[in-house]
Amino acid sequence: MKKFTLILVFIFTSVCSFAQTITVIDKSSLRPVSGANIISDSKSVTTNSLGQADISDFKGSDKIVITSVDYYKQTLSYSTIEALNFTIQLTDKSYRTDEIIISANKFDINSKYLPRQVEVLNSEDIKFGNSQNAADLLSNTGNVLVQKSQLGGGSPIIRGFEANKVLIMIDGVRINNAIFRGGHLQNVLRIDENILSRTEVLYGSGSTIYGSDALGGVMSFYSKDPVLSLNNKMYSSGNAFFRYSSSDMEKTGHFDMNLASKKVGFLGSFTYSDFGDLRMGTQDIKNDKWLRNFTIQRINGRDTAIASNDKFLQAPSGYHQFDILGKVLFSQSPNVTHTFNFQFSNTNDIPRYDRLNEVGTSAEWYYGPEKRLMGTYKLGLKSKTGFYNDSKILLAYQDIEESRNNRNLNSSNLTSRNEEVKVYSLNADFNKMIKNHNLSYGLEGIYNDVTSTAFRKNINTGVETPQSTRYPDGGSNMKSFAVYVQDLYKLNDMVSANAGVRYNYVGLHSEFKDSTFFPFLANEVKEIDQTNSAFSGNLGFAFLPKGDWRIYLNGSSGFRAPNVDDLAKVFDPAPGDVVVPNPDLGPEYTLGGELGISKIISDRIRIEGIGYYTSISDIIVTAPFKFNGQDSITYDGVRSRVMANQNLNSGYIYGVGVNLNADITENVSLINTVNYTYGRVKTDSTDYPLDHIAPLFGKSGVVVNVNKFRAECNVMYNAWKLKKDFNLNGEDNFAYATPDGSPSWFTLNFKTAYQFNKNLQLQLDVNNLLDKNYRVFASGINASGISSVLTLRGNF
Repeated sequence: MKKFTLILVFIFTSVCSFAQTITVIDKSSLRPVSGANIISDSKSVTTNSLGQADISDFKGSDKIVITSVDYYKQTLSYSTIEALNFTIQLTDKSYRTDEIIISANKFDINSKYLPRQVEVLNSEDIKFGNSQNAADLLSNTGNVLVQKSQLGGGSPIIRGFEANKVLIMIDGVRINNAIFRGGHLQNVLRIDENILSRTEVLYGSGSTIYGSDALGGVMSFYSKDPVLSLNNKMYSSGNAFFRYSSSDMEKTGHFDMNLASKKVGFLGSFTYSDFGDLRMGTQDIKNDKWLRNFTIQRINGRDTAIASNDKFLQAPSGYHQFDILGKVLFSQSPNVTHTFNFQFSNTNDIPRYDRLNEVGTSAEWYYGPEKRLMGTYKLGLKSKTGFYNDSKILLAYQDIEESRNNRNLNSSNLTSRNEEVKVYSLNADFNKMIKNHNLSYGLEGIYNDVTSTAFRKNINTGVETPQSTRYPDGGSNMKSFAVYVQDLYKLNDMVSANAGVRYNYVGLHSEFKDSTFFPFLANEVKEIDQTNSAFSGNLGFAFLPKGDWRIYLNGSSGFRAPNVDDLAKVFDPAPGDVVVPNPDLGPEYTLGGELGISKIISDRIRIEGIGYYTSISDIIVTAPFKFNGQDSITYDGVRSRVMANQNLNSGYIYGVGVNLNADITENVSLINTVNYTYGRVKTDSTDYPLDHIAPLFGKSGVVVNVNKFRAECNVMYNAWKLKKDFNLNGEDNFAYATPDGSPSWFTLNFKTAYQFNKNLQLQLDVNNLLDKNYRVFASGINASGISSVLTLRGNF
């Protein structure tokens, strides 16, 4: 009996001394806060990925401090924590000061030491933003303007650069390929924003790390990785949501699931979106031509304009899209990991609304299904010795398909031009800490294979005949090789320096086989071969003086090598003109500087001002040209003026940006962004407007964070862009504006999210509450009118 009593006492004592686990969560979302530091006297612990930590050693303490980057700290006694059932809620700040950045040098680095502007959206930002696509996700930051030609469109503009002059990355792989054009693109929509862990926007030239195309900035998207089990049990988790939006009858469903052991993890994701025709706003109409006054219907073999029953419904503009992701992570050891990543995106036909709303032009105009397939293998290595501490070897394959289909009014012939681009790439990136030097270096090789086909179909008889291809029918390829090195050197706790250099080689080959449609090329240009090489670099300093100031200064160069779209496309941009290849076309170059100053006041307010200037040389423009000594040739039976892409102009862009975040209380915050850009092409007389220059734009709002609930009321706005500031010969689409230019506009928007418990959330948004009728600069479709958005989210 005595032994039995001793055993009971032992068990009781063991239970009482059993590890006491604290859980730290976000106050509004109830999500775990990982990496939180819990400190008492000289003892400290850090929460794991589940937001948990053992605080048994802190028992009886009167002062336990709980801190996490960009959350307000909590100071509590052990008894208070116990009364709270060992669950602590932290309130996040409206600004971030110690953000970890990946895109700046491809490895983790603290943003405060970087001499440049970088914006980060984490998974919670993305979820609360509740955007329909990745382009809208960027637009909602208030720092990126997005142009749209159709509902299934979205072309980000960063610091006066757009399309093939800004770079899109997904999981370390370039989305930009050999046929990215200089006008407006929608390729960013092929990224599923619903499975992203984070998005980083690196403003200004990124050519040192990323090479060609990164003139205005780099948009880096990172999908979630499988989460491995913390013990020997299988770990599973999942997320799902359904969203409905009223303005375009959007219905989006998403599901993802994580299954993992300690060594192997799988993450699978599927998203399907169905968008109906988009309804524009009904108030404050600026241009009657923006209304949908007619639709084209085929009646008795003729195209007939029929008056619209609903002039505010932009029909046809609807489409659908699905996205699939599959990832496998194998942790061979703490120092060796293998990641296999598969992604596939596909759409149905996407109506080109801007062309369809032009009077007397197109009866049909649509992009065929846009497909993006990507498969990658990444080898991650860590080492405390040798020539690296961290390294990533990334092999990638992409297969992209797109097509353009159009039929002129009262024509029986539907022309289809189809492109397929296969991209093979290798990236090897290394990072080494040498005392106060954070050294990154690596190499990159990319090969693009372009196949272009075309046909014309008689819609009455079904007969198909050959048609001229958009790019050379004999195929094209583009290859590049690069090496780079970059160093971030911390001179001391207050000063850091960042310097880097890159060498890039680019080669391009295109071949014309059938000269039926291009007889003028028969004896002159059968093949196009070109090589270019360029150095690019950057040098910058970040200063962290006392008083929560941060000052940085950065200078960088950039370049963009001509691609297949620049060099080898033959087409007629307007009746009587024909664009021919120019083998002498060279790269575009930039040289720029950036100054940023920020100050945190009373640990509550952060204000940041950024100024930049970029000089552009050898700008590629389409201008009159002589082909075989002739300034005009016969093309498609018409005597046409010869045009070609040429390096003719130089120009400049400068601008400022201001960001303000003010936490009035721990629960109420003010947010504000405003951006101004000015760009001109230099001429012998008066400088002429550069295209792609956004008007003044920004976002202002108030955010409320309380227990289980988050709300935001914001105003998105654009100032006027007058006709005198349009480039009438470029990509500003003045024809889609008003006679005076692009009018100013603002929208009033509400976002709310209520967390019922850790597994269930309801979001209700109202966008464009005042139902404003407006059009974003350079766009060919009006933005959404008033729209109610209902989203139900669940997780396990």
